[in-house]
Amino acid sequence: MRTNQIIGIALLVLGIILLFFGFQSSQGVDDQLMETFTGRLTESTMFLLIAGGVSMVVGLGLLVFKR
Repeated sequence: MRTNQIIGIALLVLGIILLFFGFQSSQGVDDQLMETFTGRLTESTMFLLIAGGVSMVVGLGLLVFKR
């Protein structure tokens, strides 16, 4: 297995974990209240969701586009 594939798999798994925790965080009372009054999620939740999405895209990119 090449280094790019290992890094791609690791980033894909990391992205899934971050998205899971971001989703769990978005269901918390503090995020629900924040979203109700401001229409936005907290910064930490947004960070988890965005970082998870980016990590998954980069991981998939490394796995799909082999050199």
